[in-house]
Amino acid sequence: MWPLQVMVKTLMARDRRIIIFGITMDLVLNYVDYNFFTPYVYPTTWPEDEPFRQIISLLIVTNLGALVLYLLFATLSYYLVFDHSLKQHPQFLENQVQLEIKYALQSLPWISIPTVALFFAEVRGYSRLYDNIEDSPYGWFGVILSMLSFLFFTDMCIYWIHRFLHHKLVYKRLHKPHHRWKVATPFASHAFHPVDGFLQSIPYHIYPFLFPLHKVTYLGLYIAVNVWTISIHDGDYRVPDFLKHAINGSAHHTDHHLYFDYNYGQYFTLWDKIGGSYKSPSSFEGKGPHDYLKKLKSGELASFKNDHADEDLMNRDSLKNK
Repeated sequence: MWPLQVMVKTLMARDRRIIIFGITMDLVLNYVDYNFFTPYVYPTTWPEDEPFRQIISLLIVTNLGALVLYLLFATLSYYLVFDHSLKQHPQFLENQVQLEIKYALQSLPWISIPTVALFFAEVRGYSRLYDNIEDSPYGWFGVILSMLSFLFFTDMCIYWIHRFLHHKLVYKRLHKPHHRWKVATPFASHAFHPVDGFLQSIPYHIYPFLFPLHKVTYLGLYIAVNVWTISIHDGDYRVPDFLKHAINGSAHHTDHHLYFDYNYGQYFTLWDKIGGSYKSPSSFEGKGPHDYLKKLKSGELASFKNDHADEDLMNRDSLKNK
């Protein structure tokens, strides 16, 4: 009887662990615990749901995940999408790519610290994340609706956070480092001051504490917004005509870096239009960085400057913040 009792107790303990983790643990942490940390790293006597162990694991997973997301997608974008002729632009810094990468790699570990605190709250079950589609009161419709509301909510919040970061009381200390890259590359996407980077990420993290959200959907959205952040720094201004003034793409964000006071939005132009900060991208009007380079090469730069006097605004940031 004794071996049978042991077997029953073991199975009951295993079932209990699966139920607990299915409810409270982030999918990624659960996966790496099961496949790596538990069999190869931590002592078998250290429970997977012990708080200190979870914090250590989250720090490792968050830093490695951020590093892989950033370097993988920024590298792909840099070599497959980014127009390398932009590196000949007068506003492109010497060794800029290396500087962008260095700044991002220095900032990401610091950004991860408060981020892990929020992830830890999710793991401990304080968020409104759920596991199964059936747990949504509206089924698949609820999942799709949550995706749309996530984009709307985070776009709205980031607009106002971003605009706050341009206030003269905080700009120099927090946000100006990101505006060092006037003509950005995909590697500039995460080259923020750590406080700046975390503040602009807060909406992504607080959404699942306020609204129900499917776990896999949340993971997909989190990856997607990181890829989007890279894409708006890739210098590829092509957008379908009917979306040119609705989607805040690379053309819009490039003008934000160049002209400073415009196009604070993340995905859409809605809040810039509401807030009076919308600017039609200069590249759509024949005045963008590519046009500047073409005129520079053809010797028509003097005429170009006379015809487009607002090109002087390219130095507005530096003049405004000396």
